[in-house]
Amino acid sequence: MNGIADLGGRHGMGPIRFEENEPIFHAEWERRMFAMFILAFAGGHFNIDQFRYGMEQMAPAEYLTSDYYQHWLHSLEIWCKANGTFAEGEIERRMAQLAKEAA
Repeated sequence: MNGIADLGGRHGMGPIRFEENEPIFHAEWERRMFAMFILAFAGGHFNIDQFRYGMEQMAPAEYLTSDYYQHWLHSLEIWCKANGTFAEGEIERRMAQLAKEAA
């Protein structure tokens, strides 16, 4: 199978750019995403193959324009909705509440 996530070694994608002295996390939310992954994985919400599959379900344009931990977040949301950890619409309601509070 050849999906959008299988970019390694493809021609025409340009050079791989490395950030000198790159930090492990670029933003605090990435650190939290990493912790949520560990907790959800340890809690049996998904296995590693399911987690990878969830990332591969992103729309190609979204996958190519999003960051590493955004891929993780996408998969975490898919599996936590699928197994009933999050009710349908719960994430959207919480995001709307946070946006309202920030305004």
